[in-house]
Amino acid sequence: MTAATARPASRPTPRPGVLAIEAYVPGRSKAAPGVKLFKLSSNETPLGPSPQAIAAYHGVADKLELYPDGASTELREAIAGAYGLNPANIVCGNGSDDLLELVTHAYIGPGDEGVFTEHGFLVYRIAILAAGGTPVVVPETGFTADVDAILAAVTPRTKIVFLANPNNPTGTYLPITEVKRLHAGLPPEVLLVLDAAYAEYVRRNDYEAGIELIGASENVVMTRTFSKIHGLAALRIGWLYGPAHVVDAVNRVRGPFNVSAASIAAGVAAIGDKGFMEAAVAHNSHWLEVVTTELAALGLTVTPSVGNFVLIHLPEAAGKDAAAADEFLVSRGIVLRRVAAYGLPNALRMTIGSEEANRATIAAFAEFLGGAR
Repeated sequence: MTAATARPASRPTPRPGVLAIEAYVPGRSKAAPGVKLFKLSSNETPLGPSPQAIAAYHGVADKLELYPDGASTELREAIAGAYGLNPANIVCGNGSDDLLELVTHAYIGPGDEGVFTEHGFLVYRIAILAAGGTPVVVPETGFTADVDAILAAVTPRTKIVFLANPNNPTGTYLPITEVKRLHAGLPPEVLLVLDAAYAEYVRRNDYEAGIELIGASENVVMTRTFSKIHGLAALRIGWLYGPAHVVDAVNRVRGPFNVSAASIAAGVAAIGDKGFMEAAVAHNSHWLEVVTTELAALGLTVTPSVGNFVLIHLPEAAGKDAAAADEFLVSRGIVLRRVAAYGLPNALRMTIGSEEANRATIAAFAEFLGGAR
């Protein structure tokens, strides 16, 4: 047998489903050379982290040879104190992504289904496929989760229903009455996962992140993050609150040291700095309204948002669509998020940034739509 006809060497093959996963691609973080960068593509807070969190982070620098507390005890107790929870019902992780993947791994296997809405977080699909399950995508109504459509998609194979509330990238939310209606319609063996990464920003009387519902249920969990309002995205800190039996299952599949000592220290300090968080909420509430109003005045359609970002829909006209707008904005140093992977090919997501960044973005959109180059 010649080299040309030789059979290729055998090699390890990923199990079925792995190669069907489209890897998560973050938004770009660089603009054109020579211009000031305004990075508004990743829903990061313009205020940065609390000075107390920074000090706590530096305080760990001379102890890097030591393993962290594998149970994140101090962080769980700080979270529990802030929200009036039992720390035994909390699991901490390497960002809320980590916890979404862990809970999926614990409850979904080959032949099982996980349900989420059409513009839901991309990690849901990745986690379901990675666990060997089947993603079930449900249509939304007005870019908002539709409870009846979700319930209609549930089958005997459904193990988890994911609900991002508020949702990213649309910024829409379901009031707690609708969340309760969704829960009431689910079979008791189906786990409802409430992804509340943006909960701290919501200022609506009919919104609840789900804490009370979890306290009265056996099949609901909530995930949260320190990456947004607390400004600790680089440290990757998330937490899950749920019934004891779910917490036990997640703890059995998570890594033994999945939260670093620096993350634990900074997280404890951040959640204790209420004044800093209130300032972040106030900044976001003000500029969310300004940005939405100003972009709408330019003739753009902006989906009403309760998060720290807005979804901006571009005209269908050639040269004025999302791709063209993105390239124009980048040339001006403004980086937004393309959301075609979320089924929104002609929209851009803009994080609420600093006053300078927000005003620069509004001005750049005005210039783009006016045809100036």
